[in-house]
Amino acid sequence: MFYIRRVDGLKDNQAALLHWLQLKTLSGDTPLATNVGWWWIVYQDDRPIGFCSLRNSAQWGDAVYLCRAGILPKYRGKGLQKRLIRVRERHAKRLKMNWLISDTYNNPASANSLIACGFRMFIPTKKWGAEETCYWKKRL
Repeated sequence: MFYIRRVDGLKDNQAALLHWLQLKTLSGDTPLATNVGWWWIVYQDDRPIGFCSLRNSAQWGDAVYLCRAGILPKYRGKGLQKRLIRVRERHAKRLKMNWLISDTYNNPASANSLIACGFRMFIPTKKWGAEETCYWKKRL
């Protein structure tokens, strides 16, 4: 029913689709440029319904950062966020990384998905988020 495909954020048509998905799923956020990191799109049949991305950590050489993910509202609550976390975890292992890191801000659903996938909270020595950001890590 749902499938996840890795896409090339450098290609104009895929970059435009990722931009659109960011606008539709993360209202109020400024879309990230898709020319950095790795990107995936979730499809139901041939309809794009969500996305996620992964980037190298700006702070640690042996870590990658789950930097963005979103699912169209109609498709939420079906376990897709956890599937997107697992896709990025498998990719991080292929890259021979030791850690996955992420953050959440006022988003219990995302925090619960990270917990369900084995992430634990931590306090980084150099915080990168807003004052009430929660930081997450998982050893690979």
